[in-house]
Amino acid sequence: MAELVHLGIIMDGNGRWAKKRNLPRAAGHLEGLKSLKKVIKGAIDEDIKYLTVYCFSTENWKRPEAEVKYLMALFTNKIYGEIKTISNLGVQIRLLGNRSGLPEAALKALDRTVEETKENNKLVLQLAINYGGYDEIIRAVNQLIKDGVSEVTVPLIRSKFDNPDIPPVDFIVRSAGEERLSNFLLFDSAYSELGFYDRLWPDWDEEMIKTVKQDFLKRDRRFGGLS
Repeated sequence: MAELVHLGIIMDGNGRWAKKRNLPRAAGHLEGLKSLKKVIKGAIDEDIKYLTVYCFSTENWKRPEAEVKYLMALFTNKIYGEIKTISNLGVQIRLLGNRSGLPEAALKALDRTVEETKENNKLVLQLAINYGGYDEIIRAVNQLIKDGVSEVTVPLIRSKFDNPDIPPVDFIVRSAGEERLSNFLLFDSAYSELGFYDRLWPDWDEEMIKTVKQDFLKRDRRFGGLS
């Protein structure tokens, strides 16, 4: 039976959740953060070891300036503000993405969160911020070029990723009914299973993670071979 070790989530639908309730988009993002805490608990309950969540893509800078500023403020204030809750759950935070371009205040708060949770071992949570699959691969290959490598291999490319010790993702799921990867974990999704769910992200909770895991366990993973 397949084992769900690493779950990746494309969190989508915050804006639509808010619009349905005649609320500003910011309210949807704040509610989405509450859902993330529930999902983290669900992942721990289901014995998932690695969870990667798509917080802000390299393309999200195209969004309205006010929304981008609000999201950066969430990373700066709210994430670090949850550090006690996160630590009590045994969650280790890692950052995934291009640090250049992120506000200094956000980087400082995120780095403090990483540092203060580094000894936790119940769940490793990767926050994909200013992240893009193309960018991840390009940064890795450019580093290999700088190192004088003349011929690349899959292990060599992965060795230059932000967190090369984290295994490739087993299951990528997306909320809000959208059915695309949107530049998420392109390299490591080569043989990952995909799942798409209609429920908007702010409505996700521990029960949704149970559903996700049950769906994954029904999959027949062959990696190009036979069952």
